[in-house]
Amino acid sequence: MIQLKDIKKMSALAEKWARQGKTVGFVPTMGALHEGHLSLVRTAKRENDIAVASIFVNPIQFGPKEDFSRYPRDIQGDSKKLKSAGLDVLFTTTPAEMYTEGFATYVLADEGMAGVLCGARRPGHFRGVLTVVAKLFNIVRPTVAYFGQKDFQQAALISRMAADLNFPLKVAVCPTIREKDGLAMSSRNMYLDVRERAQAVVVSRALFEGKRIIERCGECDSRKVIKKMRAIITAAPLARIDYVEIVDRATLKKSEKLEGKLAACAAVFFGKTRLIDNVLIDVPNRRRAPKKK
Repeated sequence: MIQLKDIKKMSALAEKWARQGKTVGFVPTMGALHEGHLSLVRTAKRENDIAVASIFVNPIQFGPKEDFSRYPRDIQGDSKKLKSAGLDVLFTTTPAEMYTEGFATYVLADEGMAGVLCGARRPGHFRGVLTVVAKLFNIVRPTVAYFGQKDFQQAALISRMAADLNFPLKVAVCPTIREKDGLAMSSRNMYLDVRERAQAVVVSRALFEGKRIIERCGECDSRKVIKKMRAIITAAPLARIDYVEIVDRATLKKSEKLEGKLAACAAVFFGKTRLIDNVLIDVPNRRRAPKKK
């Protein structure tokens, strides 16, 4: 496995691959890697000639009161995991190189998609995410970029950005990897103490119950489904709900009529740790055809 820190060297290698006609699978990360990340790397390696991952804790996506300095960092441990997963190239760099003096160009998304769910609670967060991902796309020049479904809103915004800005690549969103009890794997899970970890499973339980009520029981009222999901979560004494919503997968707008391709999404605090999760829901159009005269 090759490890590069210099942007110019990474770009030169990407240009070489392009001339050779090689396909490149790319997995952008902020490190603190778990099985969810590694599953993306293995998929990138299986589906492409070259597999590249980046580790970069992006300062511009953290708010002033968020956990940038506290975010876990373990380059040495992460490198070993990536090598075992078959990665070809690991790209790491520094904020000073990524955002040189005088940096002033950012990628903004429409507030209809970026200002809801997590974006409503974290102003400027997705501006930072889209900006760094756009830069990484230009540096690495991937054929396919792989993201996890757990970060649902992020994946939706990156997919939209890639389409709107005509990046010559495919964005692949892969299923969430879960612990045996259903908790979505996340770098932030390590912050949970024993009691918080035991109770955190209510988030996935609530979302899958919402999916069951809609898909199998035919519930059409989003308010009833959300009320049920919130009740499951708040039954855990340590849980503090940030949001529980059902949205259209393409637009991220709240869905009152439960039809089409939806996502049930939640963000819940356990102590100071904020966990996010989602499940995808597919509902056929339930509108009845007009009666024949």
